[in-house]
Amino acid sequence: MSKNQAKHAAPPKAPEPVTLPDTEIAEIARRHRISAAIVTEIVRRVGTGERAAIEREIKKGMARR
Repeated sequence: MSKNQAKHAAPPKAPEPVTLPDTEIAEIARRHRISAAIVTEIVRRVGTGERAAIEREIKKGMARR
């Protein structure tokens, strides 16, 4: 890649934030007895709306307590 092309290359795009419906967030929060804000933060940190990944992160956090 020449210097000229490098100057005009588009910057990498940030991944689109994942949003889940409030009902699903509330259901996960109720099931694990944590607040919906914590579930929302885990979804943001994990970067996916996949329920299994979210629940895995919740279990990791509970194991630390």
